[in-house]
Amino acid sequence: MSNSLTALDATFLELEQMDEGATMHIGGLMVFDPVPHGDVPTLDAVCENIASRLTLLPRYSQRLSSERTGGLTWPRWEDDPRFDLRNHVHRAALPAPGGDAELSEWAADYFSHRLDRTRPLWELVLVEGLEHGRWALVTKTHHALVDGVGSVDVVHLLLDAEPPALPAAAEQRDSGHAPDSPWQAFLRPPEAVSEIARTGSRAASAGVNAARHPREALRKGRSVADLLVHDEIVAAPSTSINVPIGATRRYRVVRVTLDEVKAIRGELGGSVNDVLLAACAAGLRELLISRGEEPPVRGVRAMVPMNVRESSEGYALGNRVSSLFVELPVAEADPVARLREVVERTSRLKASDAALGAATTLDLAAFAPPFLHAPIARSLYATRLFNLTITNVPGPREPLYAFGAPLRELQPIVPLAAGHAVGIAIFSYDGGVVIGISADRDSTPDLDVLVDGVEQGFAELARLASAIRT
Repeated sequence: MSNSLTALDATFLELEQMDEGATMHIGGLMVFDPVPHGDVPTLDAVCENIASRLTLLPRYSQRLSSERTGGLTWPRWEDDPRFDLRNHVHRAALPAPGGDAELSEWAADYFSHRLDRTRPLWELVLVEGLEHGRWALVTKTHHALVDGVGSVDVVHLLLDAEPPALPAAAEQRDSGHAPDSPWQAFLRPPEAVSEIARTGSRAASAGVNAARHPREALRKGRSVADLLVHDEIVAAPSTSINVPIGATRRYRVVRVTLDEVKAIRGELGGSVNDVLLAACAAGLRELLISRGEEPPVRGVRAMVPMNVRESSEGYALGNRVSSLFVELPVAEADPVARLREVVERTSRLKASDAALGAATTLDLAAFAPPFLHAPIARSLYATRLFNLTITNVPGPREPLYAFGAPLRELQPIVPLAAGHAVGIAIFSYDGGVVIGISADRDSTPDLDVLVDGVEQGFAELARLASAIRT
């Protein structure tokens, strides 16, 4: 594993350097049931459990050789001689009653603060005081260190696939190293990858072949040209979700079951991802209309990151992503027509070389020297290219545990780049789907309108699908 940042890794550092409002960390809130025969694990137990497994993640004890990018070379990851796990693992408690509102407000504040670049770029917080005796582990990791799918691999590593026979801390003291527990079965990326993610994987393979075969190189060039024409000459529409932002956030979640989403897909068509995007389009439509804006006829353009990791890259950190740009039909009032439009547009993208073009553009940007790369990074995340990010990361299908307590859900967080006041992260786990919606606090006081709109979008599609079945 190379210790140098890639150009894409460095991009996320540069985006923060160029705008005080940008926060380029990803994360999630893992909510657990009470620990058997107890309340919540102690902070000491959490630290001991992480320490025993951290040897499999050496970059989590490494810092950047330079706090800023630029110059003639990229920063490198180097061992932190002052590394202390207690600087990265903390404890917090929610005010009563410890429900969704309190957890979301705490999360909004926590994710408003950047990570300290003089230390390894991650943190974990043990959060107590959730209702019904529940507790949470909350992760914050800089996007320069890991991408969304890579973060899922890390979750696999830190949790267990079944309740341990002994408390995790006791097992680790006996063995002196990470236990040979069932979590090792997860030493591979999850199989439940969306169609768009698979398209990205094909694009990555095609990129390697194109370098070897002239005809493939020509196809690759055409795909870049098509991408630039579509996403530069035909700019994303101007909307109120693309304004200067500050560093403070709002955060809300929407929950549905995977069975509900599949039932809609089965009756109305499309993929699971299409249904999720259609519901997001419904919410964005409601937000724009409530603000007195005419929803853009061409749609609001979403950047949808794609996993381009090879199956052999389990636990490989850094970023292995490309992107597709999907026009969400927010001007369409009819929910079925809206879904069909999403299906048509994503199908067209998947059948085209759009994924190859995006991957190739990132490859070409990597040739720029560090001191010239920052303007390119800005252009890759400009509001001219897209209005918001919507990520969809498939998580484990089976339940996971920590200290014998089952993980009930994971609430995901997406970064917000300059000029992007709203971002949506979707995470599926053990039959449930959680949509985490992040927003700039000052420019989006009406976030609940978007949240309610997404919920209503699902409800409309579910009612129509149910009516067809009966």
